[in-house]
Amino acid sequence: MTEVDVSWSALLPLLLLSSTSVLVLLADLFLRGPSRAPLAWLGLVGLAATAASAISLWDVETTTLVGSFIVDRYGLFFVVLFCGATAVTLLMSMSFLEQTEIRTGDYYSLVLFSSVGMLLMAMAADLLVVFIGLEIMSVAAYALAGMQRSRSQSTEAALKYFLMGAFASGFLLFGIALLYGATGSTNLLTIAAVIEGKSVADDVLLAGGLGLLLVGFGFKIAAVPFHLWTPDVYEGSPTSVTAFMAVGVKAAAFAAFARIFLDVFGEPTPAWQGLLWVLAVLTMTVGNVTAVVQSNVKRMLAYSSIAHAGYLLVGVVVGGDAGGSALLFYIAAYAVMTLGAFAVLVAAGKADEPAETLDDLAGLGFRHPLLGLAMAVFMLSLAGIPPLVGFVGKLYLFSAAVNEGFIWLTVIGVLNSVVSVYYYAGVIVRMYMTAAPVDAVALPRRPAVALALVLTVVATIAAGVVPSALLQLAQASFTGLG
Repeated sequence: MTEVDVSWSALLPLLLLSSTSVLVLLADLFLRGPSRAPLAWLGLVGLAATAASAISLWDVETTTLVGSFIVDRYGLFFVVLFCGATAVTLLMSMSFLEQTEIRTGDYYSLVLFSSVGMLLMAMAADLLVVFIGLEIMSVAAYALAGMQRSRSQSTEAALKYFLMGAFASGFLLFGIALLYGATGSTNLLTIAAVIEGKSVADDVLLAGGLGLLLVGFGFKIAAVPFHLWTPDVYEGSPTSVTAFMAVGVKAAAFAAFARIFLDVFGEPTPAWQGLLWVLAVLTMTVGNVTAVVQSNVKRMLAYSSIAHAGYLLVGVVVGGDAGGSALLFYIAAYAVMTLGAFAVLVAAGKADEPAETLDDLAGLGFRHPLLGLAMAVFMLSLAGIPPLVGFVGKLYLFSAAVNEGFIWLTVIGVLNSVVSVYYYAGVIVRMYMTAAPVDAVALPRRPAVALALVLTVVATIAAGVVPSALLQLAQASFTGLG
């Protein structure tokens, strides 16, 4: 029996995050009283340790577990991003759970287990590990979507997400089977070596497998026409869970998607580039146009998420170091902006009175000036208004597209950004130009969500005013794609 060589230091981020998830689950057994906030703080400590371990491995490039798990700067970039996004989710969750009937410690462990799946997807060097990570992430997300059991919308969201997710997983698994048939392996490095110099279009199994992978990942990134589940699931899920899905699930899917399509299969062929071009245009256009007519802020942010998936696909279409670096920068920018916007919704809500519609935000800028200012910052950044990080992210993406000759793709992207200004500005108008309800009451102090807001506001402004550090990090991460 062959002995498997295991590099424990390379597995340290995975081990720390997995151990934290289990520890939080076990610690729940010993807590007394309704509050489960100590579990969130325990999770934050574990996330900090995981991020620190990832940073300590920055100059390491290796594989372990028979080449199925890879440590490189690309994967480590996403590990730190997932830890940050999960930490902000836990902070806003402490406040959200206080204003709902959710009093179970399972919530925090599920969030952490889902982030374990995200880590696996980002650092997987084998398609089977990608699938395992996807399922760990997704199953936890299905349960989180239905966590608010007293709301029928939450149960409906969980059921829709589960059924559509299972359907998409089938496509992904079938695609993996076809790629195995075409190359004799599920290892990404082996597949890259086998197909080097080979035309994908000339191999039916290879083309079919790649197409089915595109369908599976298209569901997870909410690309058109695989997006129909998104608005209902985002609206029905608990607000803090919606934030986690909008950022974490999308970033993890793009992490695996870009590693496979930009690294393993190399530069896109004209046929695949054309298909992704159409996919990007449809996704950003449908997302933005449909968001214009939404009165529910969570549904609006759901369609906004679809539109931003279209922008991110521009980076995949462009490919190369420029497109890949812009893709990573924009994923980080999108994560900060979106988490902040949902944190405002959590902070503005009260027990049994969630802030989810435009009417709920009426007069917020005068009732709670700091919340209104924070929401305005996030809306302007999502719209791409300088000098915020959303503007810089779009500038890098569209500049990379122009430099590679994708002029019409850039024009359509810019026009879509102009359309998005309408509905993002609509939130600001409602906060500052609509009278507050006469029965509006003061909101309770929530230090945890306040910390989440401070972190996201500072990051949104700082990364926009001084973007060089994040851009250099994104460049180093993508060029380190192992």
